[in-house]
Amino acid sequence: MSEHVHSVIVVDDHPLFRRGVVELLNDSEQFHVIAEFDGATDLLKQLGDLYPDILLLDLQMPETSGLEILQGIRETDEHLKIIILTACSDQAQLFSALKSGANGYLQKDTPPDEIIKHLTNVTQGQTALNDGAITSLAHQLRESHEAEISQTASVFSEMTERELETLSYIAQGLNNKLIARELGISDGTVKVYVKNLLRKLNLHSRLELAAWAHTHDASAHFDLDKD
Repeated sequence: MSEHVHSVIVVDDHPLFRRGVVELLNDSEQFHVIAEFDGATDLLKQLGDLYPDILLLDLQMPETSGLEILQGIRETDEHLKIIILTACSDQAQLFSALKSGANGYLQKDTPPDEIIKHLTNVTQGQTALNDGAITSLAHQLRESHEAEISQTASVFSEMTERELETLSYIAQGLNNKLIARELGISDGTVKVYVKNLLRKLNLHSRLELAAWAHTHDASAHFDLDKD
């Protein structure tokens, strides 16, 4: 049985880079570019008729920023997978993009095979983040939650073993279905654990949970390989 081919739109105002990304995706077996744009105007005019699975979006463009495009699309479409592919490494831009609903944030110098891998992960419900982006997000969260960090030991003591297991798998990028399979429980039960973790840590998203786990070395508190 052939693997499903995911449709992609590429938006970038640099023709050479855009063409390279288009060729990379079209040469893969998993993705096919159905349209490419150099800015917001034509994209927003045609997006409603194209129905892509994934939108690859540059952050810095002359007409309208990628962040504004992202925010505008998210007002009407919660399901389109939108990945920022940018040369910008600014922490504030990264944080704003993720809070605005981006499914990933990748640097333009990401190796081609890694781009394909990250896009494949997104189609499976995971988030596309370079190691540098994870580090930047963790750093920002460290500053935002300084009071919570100082009470790490007591926070971990408030988690049940199942919640800690769930947190560890979230940190590895697993979605609820995969976590449920690993733990031998239902998706609904995993959702309850995730909700509990968000409440206990005063966070708002799975991305923040993953960054928190990395910042606080959650793996040291639970060994996923233990018997």
